[in-house]
Amino acid sequence: MTAQNVNRGDALLPLLSLNFFMADMQAGIGPFLGVFLLAHGWHSGWIGTVMTAGGVAGMLMTTPAGALIDATRSKKLFVIIPGICTVIASGIVLLSQQFWLVAASQVATAIAGAAIGPAVAGITLGIVRQVGFNRQNGRNQAFNHAGNMVGAGLSGFVGWVYGFTAVFWLAALFGVLSIVSVLMIPSASIDDDAARGLERESADDRRASGLQVLVESKPLLILAATLLFFHLGNAAMLPLYGLAVVADKQADPASFVATTIVIAQGTMILTSLVAMRMAEKEGYWLVLLVSFIALPIRGIIAAWLLNRWGVYPVQMLDGVGAGLQSVAVPGLVARILDGTGRINAGQGAVMTVQGIGASLSPAIGGWIAQELGYGPMFLILGGFAAVSVALWSIFAPLLKPACASRLQCGSDGTVSRAAGVA
Repeated sequence: MTAQNVNRGDALLPLLSLNFFMADMQAGIGPFLGVFLLAHGWHSGWIGTVMTAGGVAGMLMTTPAGALIDATRSKKLFVIIPGICTVIASGIVLLSQQFWLVAASQVATAIAGAAIGPAVAGITLGIVRQVGFNRQNGRNQAFNHAGNMVGAGLSGFVGWVYGFTAVFWLAALFGVLSIVSVLMIPSASIDDDAARGLERESADDRRASGLQVLVESKPLLILAATLLFFHLGNAAMLPLYGLAVVADKQADPASFVATTIVIAQGTMILTSLVAMRMAEKEGYWLVLLVSFIALPIRGIIAAWLLNRWGVYPVQMLDGVGAGLQSVAVPGLVARILDGTGRINAGQGAVMTVQGIGASLSPAIGGWIAQELGYGPMFLILGGFAAVSVALWSIFAPLLKPACASRLQCGSDGTVSRAAGVA
């Protein structure tokens, strides 16, 4: 039985539930880990360092993991393994707060989770194909952000009532539910050729391009560079903003961190749906430009309103930037590499470059905060995204044709491109 013979509706509902539950599986521990370790006597520099260790490990694995997703016909396995690792990592952190054990748990989880982004993108593309990817990815991200918001709210509540131990048990539960959700997706509903960008337009078989296509695509390289600088400034803002306010004893640690996540993720639900519509009408270039501009403004406000009330504008801007990118980046990579058979390797490569910035950000931010204070640190982190804005604007003539390309579905079900990719 082929993917065409399976009712796609049977796959879309568990796909949406997967995006909902895996949100807390991926991010549920991270924001709370910092304040958990702070409560156990850790300093901001070492907290940033252990987060960086996990980020580096994940970064090194995302590109080969993406290439593996392109090649494998067992894409669901690469969601199941991270779910198991989340459960194990939660137990390790609860049992011991020794530096090397905590670092090892974060590294192992990051390595296992490196494939989950490309895997879900590949599964989605295999079910709905290029013509339906932008809209379905927008829905996926809305559910993903809703899962993060609900998970953060529950984490804040159980952390307040039962202590931080309950937060880690909750993340493990979401890991189990993610495994159940992905197992409910019929394997036959996933077209493995469409999932890697080799959707056939004729009876002739098409071969995948070599991996050198990833470094030969100028739009892809520029996209990766702009995302590197963005995440260099963005990744540390949420955990360090929480540390700054909690360290000044202005809020309860668990409930405050939960509030920061709920505000951001609630905003992301709306912006991901807006991004989906903007991409259909205007293309991805404007969507990403707005996302880059949001971070410098966020850095200024974070430095100016360093208190529990500042969390509202700071995290709403986080929701704008991250929500727009959650739709635009996978969609643009899929458009740029359509026909190469390397879409998921490309997703992994872009995530690798993002990971370089994101993994360095907590360590850089943590040590700047320790030496100069939190206010200057937020201004410096926000300034990194100004480089993203400059690059995206300078290379606009090259990027806009790729960002504005349109995919049309013919009467025979084939997909054609209305505008070429640079």
